[in-house]
Amino acid sequence: MVQKNTEIQVATAGEALIDLIRGADGRFEPCIGGAVYNLSRALARQGIETLYLNPLSRDRFGRQLAAGLLEDGVHLGEPDAVVQVTSLAVVSVNEAGHPDYAFYREGVADRATDAARLTLTCEAAASLQLVCTGALALSPDDASIYLPWLAAQREAGKTVVIDANLRPSVMPDLKRYRAHVLCTLQYADVIKVSDEDLEHLELPGATALEKARHLLGLCSAQWLALTLGGAGATLLTRAGQEFHARETEPLAVLDTVGAGDCFLAGLVRTLLESGLAANRGSAEIEPAVAQSLLHNAVASASICVQRRGCVPPSRAEVLAHVAIGSIA
Repeated sequence: MVQKNTEIQVATAGEALIDLIRGADGRFEPCIGGAVYNLSRALARQGIETLYLNPLSRDRFGRQLAAGLLEDGVHLGEPDAVVQVTSLAVVSVNEAGHPDYAFYREGVADRATDAARLTLTCEAAASLQLVCTGALALSPDDASIYLPWLAAQREAGKTVVIDANLRPSVMPDLKRYRAHVLCTLQYADVIKVSDEDLEHLELPGATALEKARHLLGLCSAQWLALTLGGAGATLLTRAGQEFHARETEPLAVLDTVGAGDCFLAGLVRTLLESGLAANRGSAEIEPAVAQSLLHNAVASASICVQRRGCVPPSRAEVLAHVAIGSIA
């Protein structure tokens, strides 16, 4: 368990797995990944003291996952490896660079936990300010793990960030899945969602922005960050404000694996840096602060998509990208 004197700022909970990525020759290359795992590494690379809460396997893949986290400076909430095997995702990337996933998730290491263990580990991190989850943790099959933990974090006054990164292709009951995602988002102070995620949620609205407004109206979150691929991102606030940012010139995109995770890391870093992570009210946000949030988040994603696989940028790289003024 994490030491009580460790200066943890953020705790993450969710999947850590091996992406088996199909190459042009039909062979599959194993790569460490998973949305929450990628987010954990991206946060640490941006200088945030990050605690990954889920256990990892003692198998070869689990050792690789642990090594990747430790190399980037992520703290392990469960440093002792477990006997369960590592989750697998078979990934094919289409011509546009978008990944398609098939998951193997029964009896796996990162699901070998419970709400009490997650909560106790967070309680030991005395300086913890913010918790993040999403992606496969939004499965209704894991409701008993994550919902009580999220309730405990809100009760403890932590800022809750949820990435509505949906995986409908691996959920057998889509109606139940959508209902559970919307239920889980009720615990969020900050929601991150993509235009594709909004389509999967089947929300009313003719555009992604209209759907995002509807989603924010359904929840009690203070902010919602909507990612729009090459069209940039929009930040919506509880007070009714809307801010947008995007790259002014096209990027040389290699693939989009991990782009949303890096975007969220840039957003969280700026939330903490600006002191907004502690603000759970409905006051308006200063336009300059909102633009800083978006510019750092977009820059983080922009750097990621120009690399093969999820290789999160450092804080220095993000600041350098923002400084060139290519985001408006």
